[in-house]
Amino acid sequence: MPSTPTTGTSDAAPTPLVGAAPPPLPVPTGAETPDDRAALQDALRRTAVALIDAQIPFALVGGYAAWARGAPEPSHDADFAVAEDDVDAARAALVEAGLDVQQPAENWLFKAYHHGQLVDVIFRMVGEPVTHEQLAHADQLEVLAVRMPVLPATDIISAKMRVLGEHYCDFTWLLPMARALREQIDWDRVRAEIEGQPYARAFLFLADELGLTGHPGGRLTAGPGRTGPGSEE
Repeated sequence: MPSTPTTGTSDAAPTPLVGAAPPPLPVPTGAETPDDRAALQDALRRTAVALIDAQIPFALVGGYAAWARGAPEPSHDADFAVAEDDVDAARAALVEAGLDVQQPAENWLFKAYHHGQLVDVIFRMVGEPVTHEQLAHADQLEVLAVRMPVLPATDIISAKMRVLGEHYCDFTWLLPMARALREQIDWDRVRAEIEGQPYARAFLFLADELGLTGHPGGRLTAGPGRTGPGSEE
């Protein structure tokens, strides 16, 4: 029986796409397991040591800076601040240390990944460039066996409060942070820095009412419960 002719197939590689979009940034998974937590802590240490070795002024900021001072440990990322003038040098130092450095769309930070865990390196905080003068106010503390500069508690809380707004107003982490650091915070300075910012003032009102700030102003007292449906008493 005669065989049916078949069309030959080519083993040549397909023509690559031209102008294809770059791969998306990796999605940080957060410290949901002990392995993730260890990787995040290692990312923090590696970042600090790389910046120290490169002699780049920096400070640990954000959740881990608060943790170093007694607040609950964060689970999603670690934050560092460098001066805007030192961004290129910091980026190069982290690449040299083996971190996967990527530039997101935002123009106030860059990101570095280590085993899927995220480090944010911030060079503009609350809309203003980070300066060497700001970094000089950091305290030298031992964090995860590495001695590094850590932002003061007042600066941590003030910055966290000043980024609250209509699209982000989550007190879930901010409240336990403020409770843990309350005695280290200059609340008068915070009160002055958030003047005219209603979302930050809302949190400060809550902190006042909970007795975290030592503010002597009138606290709300609980009124009597309703005596029945629709009752005003």
